[in-house]
Amino acid sequence: MATGEATGARETVSADSIVILLCHDLEAMRACVALQKEVWNFSDADLIPLRMFVVADKIGGQIIAAFDGKEAVGFGLSIPGYRDGRSYLHSHMLAVRQTYRDAGLGRRIKLFQRDDALTRGYELIEWTFDPLEIKNAYLNIERLGAIARRYNINQYGITSSPLQGGLPTDRLVAEWWLKSKRVESILKGKKSQFTLVKSISIPTQIYEWKSAPATRQRAREVQDRTRDEFVKAFADGLAVLGYERHEKGNGKFLLGQWEER
Repeated sequence: MATGEATGARETVSADSIVILLCHDLEAMRACVALQKEVWNFSDADLIPLRMFVVADKIGGQIIAAFDGKEAVGFGLSIPGYRDGRSYLHSHMLAVRQTYRDAGLGRRIKLFQRDDALTRGYELIEWTFDPLEIKNAYLNIERLGAIARRYNINQYGITSSPLQGGLPTDRLVAEWWLKSKRVESILKGKKSQFTLVKSISIPTQIYEWKSAPATRQRAREVQDRTRDEFVKAFADGLAVLGYERHEKGNGKFLLGQWEER
């Protein structure tokens, strides 16, 4: 745990050395702010400051942190939202230190988030994610059971994070219907069943194209193409209900009709 002890844990998850808990302690929140800087390499102007973490905790949001000993290695920040007559949680950030990725920690933080949200009476958690991030998309859709049917163009403007590669911050909106049959089935390891209507592909080279100025235009062309496809598909009433990752690392969004609530 962080210096000064991170308090407020409802539960610990310690299948290995990592403990996941709810944070109400300033030192634990400071550790989350520092990890945010490490993961995204934001300039100070783009960082979510400590006071926002404090406010989120005070107004019914969540600060969930994963600690390996005294080191924060992952965190999730959520704030309450309200739309269309429904209260929900907006999961604004999920970060995992690079050396702890690809081991299921991000999913464990999200499942902890779901359990806590259900105890508070929430049935919906939303967050946004970059459709060009193949691993993240797979986690959201296939491993958690979220759906997407909204597309926000350049949501945050051009940011200082090198992960964005200078591209517009286009985002899909993930809807995680916590008590739906789809989510409960996927969390039990079952495959979602639906009729495929359309697919939208993302090439694995997108990461290297974004990272180098000489090839960034190719990444922008992929973003422009997929933006047009998503906007049209959602206007036609389709939703992202599945995701495939191919052996070569390419990703493919699978879209169909969403009827369940």
